[in-house]
Amino acid sequence: MKKLWKLWFIIVSLFFVGLLVSSFVVFLYNKGNTLNILNFIFAFLVFAIYIYFIFRMRFFDFNNFPYVKILDTSVIIDGRIVDILKTNFIEGKIIIPRFILKELQQLADSSESLKKNRGRFGLDNLNQIRKELGDQVVIVDIDFPKIQSVDSKLVKLAKLLKGKIVTNDYGLNKLAKIEGITVLNINELSNAVKPIYLPGEELTLNIIKEGKEAGQGVAYLEDGTMVVVENGRKYIGQTVKVVVTSVFQTAAGRLIFGRVKEDKDHWKK
Repeated sequence: MKKLWKLWFIIVSLFFVGLLVSSFVVFLYNKGNTLNILNFIFAFLVFAIYIYFIFRMRFFDFNNFPYVKILDTSVIIDGRIVDILKTNFIEGKIIIPRFILKELQQLADSSESLKKNRGRFGLDNLNQIRKELGDQVVIVDIDFPKIQSVDSKLVKLAKLLKGKIVTNDYGLNKLAKIEGITVLNINELSNAVKPIYLPGEELTLNIIKEGKEAGQGVAYLEDGTMVVVENGRKYIGQTVKVVVTSVFQTAAGRLIFGRVKEDKDHWKK
């Protein structure tokens, strides 16, 4: 398919270039001929339209379905996008706007330690993405000087390229959806692929702090899911086996409740 595409591109390009050149030559030798002038203008317009569509087709597949993904600052700094892109779950061109690069550089040059570290980490992640994906990553210089907000610029760019925005930012997520732009949220993806735990399953956890209610202890799974352990306060600092009693889905993610398996007195209640 790619070979046929390249052959078609070469043939059509040569045809239009030849049309433009021949029209220009005729125009030079017959300046007073109105018909030749119109032919030249027509050939030039056709060639310009052709170049425009070639530029746009760089960001589309052969079935003409939009598939570009535009990364924002938050998702680049987050870092999980690097591993996701390596798995090929996200296909198509990865677009990095120049104004996003500028924002990362400003963070990296900040006098505040936290901002500086975030900016530098983001730039390192971006370099890794470009190294792993090569030509799949495209840095575009399209900007909208009259628009001050970076989020609004991203939405405008997504409309222009008919692409999707990849982000972790709550505000951008809401704005893009209001504007009819498809959003790929890494946090939502992360929650969707977390392992499912059913009541009765056992987990080996380290109780690290007390919970909000009396006697509760709190532990965390490797993916960050909070586990509230009934009567777990006395096990703080210990690694114990916890039996899942219930699982709740909240706006912030999943919340698991459980009891320490060895706590026989508590199970008798």
